[in-house]
Amino acid sequence: MTRQNITESDEREVLMMQMERIENELFIDPNEEIQHPPVSLSFGEHTMGGTVYPTPISTYGNLVFIQAPPKSTKTFFVSLLSAAYLGGNSKGYTKGINGHRDERCLIHFDTEQGRFHAQRVFKRVLRMTGLSNECYHTYGLRGLDHDKRLDFIDYCLSRRVDNPGLVIIDGAADLVSDVNDIQGSNGVIQKLMEWSQKYNCTILTVIHSNHGTDKATGHLGSALYKKCETAIQLKPNFDEGYIEVRCKEARNYPFDTFSYKIDDYGLPSVIDTDLVNFDTKKFE
Repeated sequence: MTRQNITESDEREVLMMQMERIENELFIDPNEEIQHPPVSLSFGEHTMGGTVYPTPISTYGNLVFIQAPPKSTKTFFVSLLSAAYLGGNSKGYTKGINGHRDERCLIHFDTEQGRFHAQRVFKRVLRMTGLSNECYHTYGLRGLDHDKRLDFIDYCLSRRVDNPGLVIIDGAADLVSDVNDIQGSNGVIQKLMEWSQKYNCTILTVIHSNHGTDKATGHLGSALYKKCETAIQLKPNFDEGYIEVRCKEARNYPFDTFSYKIDDYGLPSVIDTDLVNFDTKKFE
C-alpha cells in the first residue's frame, strides 16, 4: 500500500469520525421529551390548558427581527426592549413587556451610527433602567467593513462576554455588502442561527422595509423572514404621536398588538392599548 493510499484512508477515517460526531449532535429522538425554549422577552400572558404563560416576543436559542420604514423610531423600540430585558427601574416605560434575563448579559451592536449617536442610544437604556453597564455591553461597529463586523461579533460572543442572553444587532443590512446578494445574505443568516444555537441566546436584529411595501428589504430580509422565530413590524402614526408594534409572524403564540410613544424627555414608553384604536387591516 502506497503512502498516498494510507493518507487517503486516514482522511476517510477522520471524515467518518467527524460525521459520527455530527450525527450524534443532530439526531432528534421523536420520543424524547424536549422542553420548550425559555422565554427571553414577553408581552402579556396567555392561557393554555388552564396554565398561564408569558406570551413570547422571543425565546432563547432563536432569531428575531424588527422591520420598519427608515426613520420610524426603530432604535427607540430597540431601547424599549433592551430596558425591559435588563430590568431595573424600567417598568414605568416597558408596561407589559417583560425581560426574563436570569443574570444573563445583553450585548448591543450598533452598525449604523457614529460614536456620539450610538452612545446616546446606549445612555438612553441606562437612563430608563437606572442600572450601570455591568451586564450591558455596547459597541459601535460603523468603522468596520461587513466582514470585520461579523468577525468582531463572533469574537465578543466567544471570548469577550460571558453568558450572553440577548444579542442586538442594529442593523442587519450592514453585515453584507449587498442585501440582494444571495450567497452573502444566506451566509449571514447561517451565522446568526449558528450563534443563537451555540450560545443559546436570542439574536435580535433590525432591517428596513422596502419602500412602499410591508416586506423586509432585499434577499436578506426574505431570508430573515423565513428563518426567524418572530417577525416584528413597526407602523408609525406620527399624526397621533405613537408607533404600533405588530407581531407579523410567530412560531409561538403571537403577542397582542401594542403601541409606544416618545415622551418629552426623549424616552420611549408603552402606552395604554385601550386608548388606541388599532386598524388591523393595515397589516394584512
